[in-house]
Amino acid sequence: MENYHDNFKGVIAIVIASFLWGTTGTVASYSPDVSSLAIGAFSMGIGGVLLVVTAQKKLFIDYKLMLEQPRILLFGGASVAIYPLAFYTSMRFSGVAIGTVVSIATAPFFAAILEHLISKKHISQQWILSFVIGAIGIALLTLGRDQSNNTAYSINQQGLGILLGCIAGLTYAGYSWAARRLIESGVHSKASMSGLFGCAALLLLPSLWFTGDNLFSSSTNALVSLYMAIIPMFLGYLLFGFGLNYIDASKATLITLIEPLVATILAVFIIGEKFKVIGWIGVALVSLCLLMQTIKPQNQLRLAFKST
Repeated sequence: MENYHDNFKGVIAIVIASFLWGTTGTVASYSPDVSSLAIGAFSMGIGGVLLVVTAQKKLFIDYKLMLEQPRILLFGGASVAIYPLAFYTSMRFSGVAIGTVVSIATAPFFAAILEHLISKKHISQQWILSFVIGAIGIALLTLGRDQSNNTAYSINQQGLGILLGCIAGLTYAGYSWAARRLIESGVHSKASMSGLFGCAALLLLPSLWFTGDNLFSSSTNALVSLYMAIIPMFLGYLLFGFGLNYIDASKATLITLIEPLVATILAVFIIGEKFKVIGWIGVALVSLCLLMQTIKPQNQLRLAFKST
């Protein structure tokens, strides 16, 4: 019973974080004159600094333990730094819904591969089935976009946006895996996430010297920049790190399929992106995938993890 409650707490934390992340594309669309690289660097960089400030006590306790694992720390930090640049540029090239969908849909696949190849962990049949359902739903959602409303995006832009979305999915899975590995080694979740994001901030914030000209050129741009850094990045990743205390990276990244659902709904009703019926069938399948991950604990998976 205790394991079930712990699992439930982890799931709820990541669901809330995913909802906050789902607002980023729509909010960023209100600053079209700001570079997607600048939005990504500022939001993740400032969010990283805030995470370091709020977790400084945990960092002071655990920093030696993290430094004993330099490869994991550097890999996770680099993944955090690359992720927002690829993610926001993907949305700029292919649209909010598709950019978000591809980025998040590919993350569980990469996370499972990392856990299997590096951590030697096994994936349950329930996870595989839910992933297949989610993947089909994501494909239908992408194919169901009304192209008549997509004249602003060329075929080359769409292709580049999808490629960048895959890179975002890989790096998302990468830092989720790294954070989980640090937590499993005894590092507190706050120290783990803030350590990775602090490393990324050292790479991201200096880049604003070249890309951040319009971040605060208007009140709208300023509000967008601050919202992105404080709400989805800072608060969202606090919740995500908390959730990783109780569930594994492959499951966490699969639960975040709620993010493209939120992003799609906001893109349709606020930005005006349109989808056909087949796209909404995809939404239903992704929702089913999410329910499969939240209603019943993966006892088989947890036992496999305990035996490694």
